[in-house]
Order: sequence, then structure tokens, then C-alpha cells
Amino acid sequence: MAPAKLYVVEHLDPELGPWSMLEYLSIAEESNAAGSEFCLSSVSPTLDLPGELQVVPGLRVETDSVESFLADEKERVCLLDPSAMKDLSPEDGGLFDVFLFGGILGDDPPRDRTSELRKKGYEGRRLGPKQMTTDTAVRVTRKVVQDKIPLHQIPYVDFPELQINRHESTEMPFRYVKGEDGQPVMPQGMLELIKKDSEKGFGDLF
Repeated sequence: MAPAKLYVVEHLDPELGPWSMLEYLSIAEESNAAGSEFCLSSVSPTLDLPGELQVVPGLRVETDSVESFLADEKERVCLLDPSAMKDLSPEDGGLFDVFLFGGILGDDPPRDRTSELRKKGYEGRRLGPKQMTTDTAVRVTRKVVQDKIPLHQIPYVDFPELQINRHESTEMPFRYVKGEDGQPVMPQGMLELIKKDSEKGFGDLF
């Protein structure tokens, strides 16, 4: 089994929407299955985590920022940064133990949520040119650094069109990992959430 890694998402928002909750559940379960750990950092002390997140295996919650609780391991922390000059590679699994994601990567249009983390001096790596949801970004990172699959060899689905009902479909503005069935890999319950709330626009889901 590949050496364990710590995947950290800085949850910079005072609230936690249903979209993020499903993503975090998926990240925790998949990280745990891979022998690694998922950490939500910078979590507001006033945020009441849903019950599902409180009991999911593999999840660690920190109210401190990564800069604080990983202060002595900065050189082993990799920031996944769309503006980085270098793409993530399987060799990075030997250089870094912690992989840091700047909050909601899957905003549309993208917000540069990693800029504050970049200013803290963490070494950055890129996951390619396409915007990914947070769970996809962690999934791809794990495949590269733990499963040793190069970025360009991972099968993707870009901007999939999801059928909402017989008369309506919506295009998701993200890159996803392609599953064995040829469909985009999404957290359990995400497709139902998207269908349920498609008429509201995605702004309310995050």
C-alpha cells in the first residue's frame, strides 16, 4: 500500500452547504479507504457540523489554520494551486506528506481561494488547466501521489451534461474523473442534489 497522506481542505466559509457536505463525506471515505486521512482546517468554532460528518471515518477537524497546526512541516506541504508553474507528478508523493486545497475549488466562475495560502510560501503544484470540484481535485491528487498514475493518464469527463428530466439538462462547468461506467465520478447523492436544486442555480448549493 502507498504511504499514507494527509489531504487538507481549508474551509474558509462560516457555513457549510449541502454540496460541500457531500464532497467532504466522499473525500473522507475515499481517503480512509486509501489508508490516508482527510482534514478540514480553519473551521469556524461556531460551525455546527452535520451528524454525517461527525461520525464519518477518516475525517479530522481543526479550527486552526494549516499554517498553525502544521507549522513544523511546511516543507512537506504541497499547495494545489491553479497558478503553480509545475503540474503534480507521481514523484511528488515522495516529496510531500500533506496536500493542501484552498477551500471551494469548484466555484463557477473560479474564485482564487488559494491566493492567501500561496502568500504563506507553500510550494505549489497544478492539476491541469480545467476547473475541478473539491472532491475531484482530492481524488485526482490521490491517484497521482498514492496510485502513481500520471495526470495525463487519468481518464476525465469535461463539462458533462446531466439529464435533469425528460425535457431539461444542465452542463456542469467542471472536469471530473471518468468512472468505469463512463460517467463522471460524483459523491453519493450529488446527482440527486443537482437535479433537485437545478432551478435555483448552483450558488445556493456550495
